[in-house]
Amino acid sequence: MQPLAAHKDLSLSAKPQREPGLELSYERFTSDDTLLEGGSVDENARAEAAPFLHLVGRARCAATALIVVMALSPALSLALSPALSPALSPKLATATALPVPKNVEQLRQWAVASRDHAAQPFVVLDKQVARLWLFDDQGRVLGHSPVLLGKAKGDASVPGIGERPMKDILPHERTTPAGRFLAEAGNNADGEDIFWVDYDAAVSMHRVRALVPAERRLQRLASPTPADNRISYGCINVPVKFYDTWLKPTLSGRRGVVYVLPETMPMHQLFTPLPGAQP
Repeated sequence: MQPLAAHKDLSLSAKPQREPGLELSYERFTSDDTLLEGGSVDENARAEAAPFLHLVGRARCAATALIVVMALSPALSLALSPALSPALSPKLATATALPVPKNVEQLRQWAVASRDHAAQPFVVLDKQVARLWLFDDQGRVLGHSPVLLGKAKGDASVPGIGERPMKDILPHERTTPAGRFLAEAGNNADGEDIFWVDYDAAVSMHRVRALVPAERRLQRLASPTPADNRISYGCINVPVKFYDTWLKPTLSGRRGVVYVLPETMPMHQLFTPLPGAQP
C-alpha cells in the first residue's frame, strides 16, 4: 500500500501548567521553554537548602537554580536520588513534574512486571488527557509531552481506512486506535521520517506541522485543556522538540512498544492480564 502522508504540520512546544504549591522545585526544559521534567524537593532537603534560597530566586531558570543549590548543599543532592515511582533514568538529573496518571502507571508496572515490552523502550499514550509518556527499556520515565490525536473518539480503526484517500475519510472515522503496537521507523509519502504505529491503518507518530491555519494545531497544543487536542485523521502529532530530542533518539534502531490506552472500554479488555484492572 502507499503510505498515507502525515498531516502537514509545523512545530510547537507547549508549556504545561506548573504543579501548584511547590516551595522548591527542579525542572528540565527544551530550548524553546517546553517543560519536559521537574519535581519537588522533600521537606528535609528544603530545610537544608533554606540558606541558599535567595540564590535560587535570582537564578535565571530552575535548572540553573538546581545546579546552584546542589553545589552548595550535599544533602539536597542526596534528596534528589531516584526514590520516586516510576524510577528515574540515570541519564537524567530530574524527575517528572507532572505525576504519572494512575492508569499510565498501572500499565507501566504491568509492562515491566510481565516483560511485555520485551526489554525495549516504550510509549504510553493516554488519549483522555492527550499526553504521551516515554519510558526507557527498564520502565523509567524519560519524558512526557502533550500530543494531538484523531478527531473522533473511539478505540478502533475503520477496516480498510489505510487504503482510502484522506479526502474520503469521514470525521467520525478519524480515530486513534487503542492497543499494543510496535513502533516502526519509516517515511511518509513526502519522505519525512516518522514512526508507524499501525501501518495498515496508516496511523503514525510524527512531528506536528500546521500548514492549515484554520486547524489551529499550535494553539491546540498550547492550550491548558486536552479537550481541543482532537484534530488529526488518527495520527499522533508530537511537538517537534520532543520528537527530535527524546522520541526519535529513544526509538530509532529499536522495536519500541506503543501502548495506546482506550477511551471507550476498560483497559483490561485490551491489556490482559492487567493486575488491579477494574471491570
